[in-house]
Amino acid sequence: MAHQLSRSKVLHDFVPGNELAYYATKKAHLASPMSVTFKFAIKPGSPHLTSFYLKLAEACDNPRGFASYREIDDRRMMVSFSKIALFAAVAQAAVIPQESPAGLKVRRSGDQDIVTWDKYSFFVNGERVLIYSGEVHPFRNPVQDLHLDVLQKIKALGFNAVSIYVHWGVVEYERGKFNWDGVFNLQPFFDAAKAAGLWVIARPGPYINAESAGGGLPGWGARVEGQWRNSNANYTAAWQPYINSVGKIIAKNQITNGGPIIIAQPENEYSGFMNPDGTLNPQEDLEYERLLLEAFDEAGIVVPTVSNDAWIGGHFTSVDVYGYDNYPAGFDCANPISSWPDPPDYFYAAHRDVAPNTPNSILEYQGGAFDPWGGAGFEQCYKLIGPEMVRVYYKNAYASATHLLNIYMIFGGTNWGHLTNPGGYSSYDYAAAIAEDRTLREKYYEIKLQANFLMVSPAYLTSVPVNVQKFPTSGSNITITELWDEVGEKQRFYIIRQSKPSENTNSAFKVDIETSAGQLTVPQLGNAAFSLPAHDSKILVTDYPAGPVDILYSTLEILTWKVIDGKTVILLYANTGESGEISVLTNTAHKVDVRRGKSSTVTFKQTSSSFTLQFVVGHETVVALDDNILLYVVDRVNAYNFWVPDVNLKDDLPVIIKGGYLLRTAKFSGNTLALTGDTNGTTVFEVIAPKKAQAYTWNGKRIDTDLTRHGTQEGRYRTTTPRVDIPDLARLRWKYINTLPEVSNSYDDSNWVTADHTSTTNKIKPLTPVVLYASDYGFHSGNILWRGHFTAAGGESEFNLSIQGGNAFAYSVWDNDKYLGSFTGAPAPSAHNGTYTLSSWAKGSNHVITILQDHMGLEQNWFGGEENFKSFRGLSGYSFGGANPTLKHWKLTGNLGGEKFVDWARGGYNEGGLFAVRKGYHLPGFDDSKWASKSPLKGVSGPGVEFFRTTFNLNIPDGVDYPISIDFGNKVKQSYRVEIYVNGWQFGKYIDDIGPQTSFPIPQGILNYKGENTLALSLWSLKDGGAALESIDLVVRNKVEGGVGTVKNSPAPTYIVRPSSY
Repeated sequence: MAHQLSRSKVLHDFVPGNELAYYATKKAHLASPMSVTFKFAIKPGSPHLTSFYLKLAEACDNPRGFASYREIDDRRMMVSFSKIALFAAVAQAAVIPQESPAGLKVRRSGDQDIVTWDKYSFFVNGERVLIYSGEVHPFRNPVQDLHLDVLQKIKALGFNAVSIYVHWGVVEYERGKFNWDGVFNLQPFFDAAKAAGLWVIARPGPYINAESAGGGLPGWGARVEGQWRNSNANYTAAWQPYINSVGKIIAKNQITNGGPIIIAQPENEYSGFMNPDGTLNPQEDLEYERLLLEAFDEAGIVVPTVSNDAWIGGHFTSVDVYGYDNYPAGFDCANPISSWPDPPDYFYAAHRDVAPNTPNSILEYQGGAFDPWGGAGFEQCYKLIGPEMVRVYYKNAYASATHLLNIYMIFGGTNWGHLTNPGGYSSYDYAAAIAEDRTLREKYYEIKLQANFLMVSPAYLTSVPVNVQKFPTSGSNITITELWDEVGEKQRFYIIRQSKPSENTNSAFKVDIETSAGQLTVPQLGNAAFSLPAHDSKILVTDYPAGPVDILYSTLEILTWKVIDGKTVILLYANTGESGEISVLTNTAHKVDVRRGKSSTVTFKQTSSSFTLQFVVGHETVVALDDNILLYVVDRVNAYNFWVPDVNLKDDLPVIIKGGYLLRTAKFSGNTLALTGDTNGTTVFEVIAPKKAQAYTWNGKRIDTDLTRHGTQEGRYRTTTPRVDIPDLARLRWKYINTLPEVSNSYDDSNWVTADHTSTTNKIKPLTPVVLYASDYGFHSGNILWRGHFTAAGGESEFNLSIQGGNAFAYSVWDNDKYLGSFTGAPAPSAHNGTYTLSSWAKGSNHVITILQDHMGLEQNWFGGEENFKSFRGLSGYSFGGANPTLKHWKLTGNLGGEKFVDWARGGYNEGGLFAVRKGYHLPGFDDSKWASKSPLKGVSGPGVEFFRTTFNLNIPDGVDYPISIDFGNKVKQSYRVEIYVNGWQFGKYIDDIGPQTSFPIPQGILNYKGENTLALSLWSLKDGGAALESIDLVVRNKVEGGVGTVKNSPAPTYIVRPSSY
């Protein structure tokens, strides 16, 4: 075996005066989806520079990962990396080990002993557990009754936990006023998690990132002086009331109080730091960390705290359990699989360097990919982060003895309203295993195979990597990581993968393994080889106990095993056509009875100490060994059909179910095994259950079953998915109004906010006579309108402006009622300098310059100590050509009330500044009978904005789940923008010439599935020729029988006159 330098050591010897600091990191902080820039405080020309350059290039396994570098000044240089190099390199930053207390440690000893840990894993109620979790954001799902649906799907994966962020800016949109009501109430989510049988990892920030508006920070923070995410007193005074408020909610729902929360995380990726002058600071703010932990304590949080370092850099180790994040496959959705970097193999060693006495914990592991405006789209991202990625990179994480693993995201949800940061659009699908519309992707079923295996493999929790083999084959080079159970000192797990998983080569070879019977080369029988297709990875086990059965080794992957009425049932799988072996330790002969499948595909050999079977894998082969062992050997696609539920009984009667799109619950009621779940077609169920089960029901309906040859029950269920009438949106009667009266010469803006600030706390000082930054006046999202009132000096011939709105923003400009032009936007630019020709102004004439701009969301604030989230939205400068008029005043507006928003039920992020929205015309119940009739398919004849309304009825029957979306045609690009309001909820922003999103899922509960719905659209044309929708359709995206049950509509207050509106 060739010696391989541990990646955790590559850069450890390069810490010249702790000068290394990263300027940017992690997924959504990139200004461009393709590159990122680091700044290093290393003097150009120094020997450290050459050393670092070579070492980092070596660490990336790709010297061409460096795009360029240039000197900034005599102390610093800038290096630009390809994104692939970024994610290979970021995780290898120099580490300063900080050892945590040895042995088992209970946080705040004496207060709680329910959740504890040692260096291997966590314990809950004294039981050693693998914490396998998926990330979900309650704020991205504003339908409380749908939480249980998502959480049951997570539980059905074999997971036992869910991780959540809480968005500070959502619940404290106005400083000092918390909104924990309605859809913002966390209690229904915690109750649903408990009902689903999941623990919760609570991550309340105050900073969360999450590709969300401000990274979770509130917009009013733009007016708070000084740095954020450090111990700045002004920032401390800002976050402490929030942490106190959310902390009490978390404390109430801790496992110590009968709730589901077992872990709490302060802050998020606290890994990069800035000084007040914007230069990099290599030191984290330990006082900030202390204050956060103190605030958690004071709020009553007693469960263990964790951190999530952006890489294994040894930051925020004062928590109980140190953790980190990793996104190993990168985010190059345009080049799926071919862009995959080599899987990291340094996790275990690097973690031990930092926190040797805590479990290896990855708080965010890649479950998908973010996608920016103009990006490839989430279906393309799914090709990058699909089932193949799960096979390769998830198993590689297991190879590092990862015993807390949280998949980010498992369900992404929707950036409804204006929840996103400028780097993302309305969908937060994330190419996750559970799609935005709550349907299940193939990746979901692949993850289920792996999680179910780990949950029946307790020795994995005390296993550590002890050896890595790397060798060539006739196909690809192969890497095998060997894990050994340090506590039991017997079991081994071999994780086998291609060394370069992007290769398209299939490999076949023999594997050397260590067993209690000595070293073996497997497969043993005949001339069979171990098969490893391209983009795959496998787990081979040795000395593996499945109840009373001692498996000497298995080259077939284990899905699960159960002992049912004294019989050991073992489920094994591989790809169709592959050979696989399982060898059982025994000194007695076994009778082999092939009870399903072809006998010709099974060979076996008995020795004095073992019994070995070899299978050629087909759809399904069931073999009985005497009467006490039952082997299922199935191909991967068939393996997807098996479910291993918790039966929720004290005696935990073991049950395995085959069949169905989703198994939600399994419970005994007397002798009846009652199953609930979803089906999407005629389904043959097979029930592997104790004899106690005498009858079976599916969603309350009896299933008639027959006994199979191998002693299980099998029955057919006919799914009913009724046809439903879906309205044709193009044929509905639409009403409309002009929603840009502000460009009329007679428009009165006296009720608008006067922009009269002459100073700002923003670090970017404007060149305007008064501050024209929206957040300085309390407007943080949605459309912003500016009106500058001037008296002409005479001869003004052009208007110049510098304006900023975030990635993909746009704006239009008018002089009185004369349209001057628009910037139609592009994916990357967040700012624009524009020049617009004026009809020469006459001396003494009055003019109003009106600007309508898109506010694409507050920036995130990844660095501790930076103020990036304060990036202004508005004008930093303007001027006139030809002459300089006299400014009377500037007015502005955004959403009605700004921070004192008027729609408490839907929250501050729901509305923007368009006239119709300020007036409440997007709400159900508004009487639009006096409006003119016109369809959005007829559109707007010129530049401007019109507002369209219609209503329609739905009658979706009970007992089904039919996710529905609003889809737009997108063959012709016209430069227009649409905001979608469904029953008053803003549920999408469509930009036809930037995209990529054209389909907008609207969940049940926002859509009224049993009654009337109000649909409103704003249509903003950015060009002289106007714009019209190409098509608009209501689409049923999937049909399943079952579902989560009754879904109550989210609060949707109807229209009432808004006295303060203008």
